[in-house]
Amino acid sequence: MQKFGLVMENAQIINGHRVASDRIAQLEQNEVFVFGSNIQGMHGGGAAWYAHKNFGAEWGVGEGLTGRTYALPTMEGEASLRHAVQNFIACAKQHKELTFLVTAVGCGIAGYSPEEVAPLFKEAASLDNVYLPQVFWNVIG
Repeated sequence: MQKFGLVMENAQIINGHRVASDRIAQLEQNEVFVFGSNIQGMHGGGAAWYAHKNFGAEWGVGEGLTGRTYALPTMEGEASLRHAVQNFIACAKQHKELTFLVTAVGCGIAGYSPEEVAPLFKEAASLDNVYLPQVFWNVIG
């Protein structure tokens, strides 16, 4: 995040876009790691495993805030993902004190392309506390 000329590691302003790093090793105060999960919250691989191991994502919680994370179910189909992203946007609007660092949700194990997922985040792109991965900005830019 850029504040008073300083650039923080996990979030940057690049060409006017709020960009989340694709390599988040630790979280700053009030940062939330947003990752793709399955609705059962079985965080066994990819970013879900990383969120569980490092940032307190709770086993069995497949959607919403838990620990210092936000789980977005990506494995249940496009309609479910679309609904989950709308829930996420509502949460981000409600929690302006938090900075949400969105990973390339759905573009790993779930098998979607950035071209399929990024448009779902178009409304989130206008929220000051949401940082999207560069691959999403490349699509919705």
